[in-house]
Amino acid sequence: MPAPIRLRELIRTIRTARTQAEEREMIQKECAAIRSSFREEDNTYRCRNVAKLLYMHMLGYPAHFGQLRICRVLLGQECSCSDDCRCLFLCVQVLCVHTDWVFFFVLFYSDLNHSTQYVQGLALCTLGCMGSSEMCRDLAGEVEKLLKTSNSYLRKKAALCAVHVIRKVPELMEMFLPATKNLLNEKNHGVLHTSVVLLTEMCERSPDMLAHFRKVSLVPQLVRILKNLIMSGYSPEHDVSGISDPFLQVRILRLLRILGRNDDDSSEAMNDILAQVATNTETSKNVGNAILYETVLTIMDIKSESGLRVLAINILGRFLLNNDKNIRYVALTSLLKTVQTDHNAVQRHRSTIVDCLKDLDVSIKRRAMELSFALVNGNNVRGMMKELLYFLDSCEPEFKADCASGIFLAAEKYAPSKRWHIDTIMRVLTTAGSYVRDDAVPNLIQLITNSVEMHAYTVQRLYKAILGDYSQQPLVQVASWCIGEYGDLLVSGQCEEEEPIQVTEDEVLDILESVLISNMSASVTRGYALTAIMKLSTRFTCTVNRIKKVVSIYGSSIDVELQQRAVEYNALFKKYDHMRPALLERMPVMEKVTTNGPTEIVQTNGETEPAVLETKPPPSALPPAGQANDLLDLLGGSDITPVIPTAPTSKPAFAGGELLDLLGDLNLTGSPVSAPAPQIAQPPFLLDGLPAQPLFNDIAAGIPSITAYNKNGLKIDFTFERSNTNPSVTVITIQASNSTEQDMTDFVFQAAVPKTFQLQLLSPSSSVIPAFNSGTITQVIKVLNPQKQQLRMRIKLTYNHKGSAMQDLAEVNNFPPQSWQ
Repeated sequence: MPAPIRLRELIRTIRTARTQAEEREMIQKECAAIRSSFREEDNTYRCRNVAKLLYMHMLGYPAHFGQLRICRVLLGQECSCSDDCRCLFLCVQVLCVHTDWVFFFVLFYSDLNHSTQYVQGLALCTLGCMGSSEMCRDLAGEVEKLLKTSNSYLRKKAALCAVHVIRKVPELMEMFLPATKNLLNEKNHGVLHTSVVLLTEMCERSPDMLAHFRKVSLVPQLVRILKNLIMSGYSPEHDVSGISDPFLQVRILRLLRILGRNDDDSSEAMNDILAQVATNTETSKNVGNAILYETVLTIMDIKSESGLRVLAINILGRFLLNNDKNIRYVALTSLLKTVQTDHNAVQRHRSTIVDCLKDLDVSIKRRAMELSFALVNGNNVRGMMKELLYFLDSCEPEFKADCASGIFLAAEKYAPSKRWHIDTIMRVLTTAGSYVRDDAVPNLIQLITNSVEMHAYTVQRLYKAILGDYSQQPLVQVASWCIGEYGDLLVSGQCEEEEPIQVTEDEVLDILESVLISNMSASVTRGYALTAIMKLSTRFTCTVNRIKKVVSIYGSSIDVELQQRAVEYNALFKKYDHMRPALLERMPVMEKVTTNGPTEIVQTNGETEPAVLETKPPPSALPPAGQANDLLDLLGGSDITPVIPTAPTSKPAFAGGELLDLLGDLNLTGSPVSAPAPQIAQPPFLLDGLPAQPLFNDIAAGIPSITAYNKNGLKIDFTFERSNTNPSVTVITIQASNSTEQDMTDFVFQAAVPKTFQLQLLSPSSSVIPAFNSGTITQVIKVLNPQKQQLRMRIKLTYNHKGSAMQDLAEVNNFPPQSWQ
């Protein structure tokens, strides 16, 4: 039989194949020749044939037909030389499966006891690569015996095989414990390396083993070995780029990290050697950088000294200046993990971290962006935001959403002033408005609403920002909402923060109508614009007829949401025009509260308005916990009903004669509106079925108002009326006046009544009571009194006056008169 071709010639032949079919034909021809050689039991070219089988297996072709022949050769001890054995054992590892457990057990058992150390070593390597849990359990004793031998060649291979045995059968870990006592006393670096790997595996898998090795003073032994590696001279056998055995140093550092974690004594024992490694390791080559990186991870993970941690962070700072992108990425990732515990030390490298935002590598950019946001605080917020806004302007689209959200959170947490906060968010919306998340719009609206002194400035800035550009939809939505709320301030030119612009009512309406007809406007944006136009009907005086015309046009819009709004607004103009100013009045100051339920916007008087409308009030719709607790014991007993918020409805409506917000269906949270539960059929229009006359009777003749509170210049008067729709509901209107020479600010009125009553507190007309009785605050209280009893109420007043926070309690008894109940 002619001699088979060599492996190199086979590879060259296969590469000349032009098609897949031609390649398959070559492989099939060669496989047939190998089968013939196996059948004739020709051992002359056995190793060559096995090597070709491995190559075919790498190409994805079946080579299982050679398994039985290979195993029979090994079992029959027919290896003529060590090269044959190496090739055959490699083929066993790659090609064979250990389904026949008895066959492989006999094979490994005989080879582990072979008289030649190289055959024993090959058997250990193969068992450590492919041994099943059954094989490992039965052959663990043989591995443990070889681990105790004096032969360094076999000890290092037995240690690695023991690692595989522990992974497959963890309960056999204690079998190898006696053999580990003398492993670290070996001078052979191969044995030391594999021993450290074995000890690391045992410590990671068993807390008991970890405690044992801490007790037997394993740390001093590792410190001694590491110190010898650092201080030893040049050793050609172990030197890599001028560093003695860096692989062993890295393994020892990893094991020290495990032993020192959450252990004071072990950490103290390794502090000095870690400092020596950090200061004496050469950083000009990647080998030294690898050791320094492991040193940094160890320092950060153990209970190290503060000076040592600063040294570790400075090493990472030097990594940021390295030309290798991988080293820069590793440094940024490590700094991101440590910034919370060592914030000040990381801050020293802030400028270098910010420079990484300009890197061309996207992975480095993302890590640098995340770390930059982690470094923002009250002292550097202006500078950091400037850099991050520049990055937002020039970064790739996939970064814009995360960057915008990070800027929003940082600005909300560390804003030095409300104007800076508003300017920053508007800059984000102008730069990357289309990429911001859904919650950006309601958050900015809430911020603008609470910044009372910035209303004129904000609406002017937003008006100029959307002139002729409607591409940034979130910006257009916020601008439309602000123009609808504060359009009168825009037209009057009351801005004191910058030079006011001259705008007419028609120009403002032109902008909003352009938003409505723009192809770039989304359905939600058109809803904002139409509602803004409707609100302007109470703020503008000369363009009401034009507003009516615009609203009526959209009554036949194909957009169902826009059509419903227009129809409701038309009905408001035609049938309930006397209620329009009250319905469209300016929004009160809102406070956002985080709860376990939907996001809420809480008015400062304690009334809660859930932004996500539901058919039933969720548990989170109760007043804020702090306010409710303040009212619990105001009457000195437990029979008290705190303020009850208005139950939200699925659509703005009038329920039970109580006036709800017509514009409340504008979802300010960006969250989907909950589907309404089945209800009784509604009239054709939302406002139909409501009586055209006022909801409440005039003040009853002969029932005078009462003064509920009069102290320190603050006077609270109560006037009474009864609801037309429900005779059991008494409506109390409070009027607060201030006779002192300075305004009273942040005024909050709270009330509590006995449990036999139900009380609802509506929003006040303002939070500032003007001085010298030049104005009043009005607020409505509704009391359900089904038993027709006289009311007693405990009130709580809080406000700021002359720079001091004031608070007082008062009690109002037996009102209104029994004859009026």
